[in-house]
Amino acid sequence: MASKTKKELEEQIGSLYQASKDLVGDFSLETLLTRIVRLAQAQVQAEYAALAIRNEKGKVMNFIHSGMSEEELHLLPHPPQGKGLLGELQQKHEVIRISNIIEDPRYSGFPQYHPAMTSMLGVPITTGEKILGQIYLTNKIGGANFTLDDERLMKTLAAYAAVAITNTQLYANIVEQDEALNQQYEDLTLIYELAQGISSTWDIKEIMSLTLKKVLSYLEVETGEIFLKDRGEKDLRLALLRGDDFEAFYTKTVFRFGDGVVGKVAGLNKALVVTKLETDPRILRSAIVKAGFRSQVAIPLLAAREVVGVMNLSSKTERPYSIRELDLLTTIGMWAGTAIQNARLQEQTKHIAVLEERERIGMDLHDGVIQSLYSLGLTLDYVKAILEEDTEESMKKLNFATDGINSTIVDIRTYISDLRPRQMQENLSFKENLEVLLQEFRKNSQIAAEIEDNIEGLLDLNYNNTLTLFRIAQESLSNTARHSKAQNVELKLWEEDSQIYLEIIDNGEGFNIDKTEANLGHGLANMQRRTRKAGGGIQIDSSPGNGTKVIAWVPKE
Repeated sequence: MASKTKKELEEQIGSLYQASKDLVGDFSLETLLTRIVRLAQAQVQAEYAALAIRNEKGKVMNFIHSGMSEEELHLLPHPPQGKGLLGELQQKHEVIRISNIIEDPRYSGFPQYHPAMTSMLGVPITTGEKILGQIYLTNKIGGANFTLDDERLMKTLAAYAAVAITNTQLYANIVEQDEALNQQYEDLTLIYELAQGISSTWDIKEIMSLTLKKVLSYLEVETGEIFLKDRGEKDLRLALLRGDDFEAFYTKTVFRFGDGVVGKVAGLNKALVVTKLETDPRILRSAIVKAGFRSQVAIPLLAAREVVGVMNLSSKTERPYSIRELDLLTTIGMWAGTAIQNARLQEQTKHIAVLEERERIGMDLHDGVIQSLYSLGLTLDYVKAILEEDTEESMKKLNFATDGINSTIVDIRTYISDLRPRQMQENLSFKENLEVLLQEFRKNSQIAAEIEDNIEGLLDLNYNNTLTLFRIAQESLSNTARHSKAQNVELKLWEEDSQIYLEIIDNGEGFNIDKTEANLGHGLANMQRRTRKAGGGIQIDSSPGNGTKVIAWVPKE
């Protein structure tokens, strides 16, 4: 075939240039590669055309062809394997243009049912030193060989194709990164919402319920369970179930460590995915399979690397879980496990506090009220014995007993006040709340009490800090009523260096400050904790016979 005239070649180059410019704007890789193949085939009039894109290891990632029917493709035993001429083109940056493939020494044979091919033009697609892929063209239509003009045209097309393919790959990377960032944002939002929810409650059931609700909705899974480890045992007991087909899951509610999916996860301390429940021997509840469930993922609930439970999610599809999803679930498992363990510790702390308070009240009642009542009983027995012989002495003893009864009533009222402490009312000012507290104190203890302040209004104080001072006043007055035998109590309030000070002074018996813990018990520790938490402090001065002075302070703001 004669070479093209200069005008024909210029027109063809112009047409190729225009078509190649359009390629750069195509961001769908599959569509782009198809357009390149068809454009190359049309430009050089080839019967067959193909394009292969390879990764950095030389593996074919995309292979697009044109010219062969689906029936012909179906007969081929395998796609091109990069041997012989194709391997040569893959390894080098050089164009291959030959008139007869089978006569070339690099020819390695065609697979069975491969169509006959003679002439070939192979052009590498490169960017810098990197080979992106190759364009293959075979069987020049008309029986002629591919020309030098064809080679030049394909080099030009390959250059444009390299730019277009690179742009498309960059765009795909940007889209992938954007999707990954969006997914990461959604994951972090889920973790944040869970953290906010479970950190605001000490209720274990509420922690578990919120966790399952969020996870089931986020992953679109039908049913979720949480098993909790029995204290001191190797048993995991079903604590919460949410979703579909409850009856199937209730067929087994306790797993030993190592048994079934739940027990395996607890024993191995890592997540486990099962995608075919019907054939997996670790599935110990056949009713779940009969109910239509096909896959599970189980995650350990951890606190300080110790298993406190297992969350088990069941789906009615053979749902795989990505590394990202497993990492997300593992993180949630640590959050939920820690929250559950903290809630358990809180329950234990409350229980211990109740036991200690019972012990304290018992000791106070034994040393105070019960001893007083026993003494009164002896006095009344004595009165009964001398009533007829010495009326005057009997009346003295009866008056003594009456005073003792009144004193015991005051003690009992004080204990009741301790057990049901007054709450600070938000509709009253701080000083008004203290006045109400003193009113009750006077009524219950029969001790005179007054308050004075040097702060105008006391309306702009921080509520949490004033609540701290209110509790300090409450505890101090309770100690005064129980231990001091005081006749008067005085409260003072003042501001100094942006601190609010509360002073409570009584004229009672006082006590040895070195034995403060023994005298005030948990009350002193509570007062110290409260003021430290508020950013303030407390000082207690007392000695036998000199009364007691308590000064507490907190920041004004």
